[in-house]
Amino acid sequence: MTLFRHPEDRIPVLLFLCVFALDLTVYFTASSWWLPVLWLGVMAIPKGWISAWNHHHQHLNMFRHAPLNRLLEVVFGFQTGIISHAWFLHHVVGHHLNYLDQEKDESRWKRDDGSIMGEVEYSLITALTAYPRAYKVGRRYPKALRVFLAMGALQLVLLGVLFWHNWYNALFVFLLPMCLSLYLTVWATYFHHVGLETKEHAEASYNILHRGYNLMTGNLGYHVAHHAKQGLHWSKLPQLHAQMAKDIPASLYRQPGIPFVWSGSEEKLELNDEQVAAALARVRPAGS
Repeated sequence: MTLFRHPEDRIPVLLFLCVFALDLTVYFTASSWWLPVLWLGVMAIPKGWISAWNHHHQHLNMFRHAPLNRLLEVVFGFQTGIISHAWFLHHVVGHHLNYLDQEKDESRWKRDDGSIMGEVEYSLITALTAYPRAYKVGRRYPKALRVFLAMGALQLVLLGVLFWHNWYNALFVFLLPMCLSLYLTVWATYFHHVGLETKEHAEASYNILHRGYNLMTGNLGYHVAHHAKQGLHWSKLPQLHAQMAKDIPASLYRQPGIPFVWSGSEEKLELNDEQVAAALARVRPAGS
């Protein structure tokens, strides 16, 4: 019996569990004040990448069986600050339905007066309102809301036990990384759609074709393709992007962020057809 919906998810899940095992090792064994602090800094960016995979999982669950998905979501919650069904409510049945309408978008980048928010303003507002907005969306999806609330309560209990056992290590190994990862994830989403006011899906997202970025984020850079078919498995997004490339404006490409690009991080690019084709040619097709 196959546990995974898609075999491509096996290695990523193994890596997430290894990171969580390292988290627990630091939590239970660190006796000096500096090691948990160092671990917080070292893992900040990798846990931001894990947030992208948590996002993919809540679009299309990685396991075939609900109990395994809930267990994985507990791990994701501690690693990313985004608990079970939070992405689903805020993002899958929220943002994806409303991202073309800045009055409704759960990740809206416009102020009430129609002007564009700055990066820090957007990141703070969206991070601080993430759970209230998820709850608001959940009132339209009571079954998902019940799972969201129940799993949220479980996550809080488990976090409370960790604090009871060792509050200092719990703070730097779990709680602060959860908050930081949530903020960094929201900050990264600022560059997905900001300034693109359109009713055409092919013109409403920026794309990143950098190979390393897409390896670490599960092809999240193929963002037009992701919005065109949000239930498509992450491994198939490059192929869908290739099919749609002729309809995507040349101005809707960006550089990846740090650590892939240190100068010109998130800078806009204008790629011609040959450059897009060359970038796509470097992507190994799923199943090849």
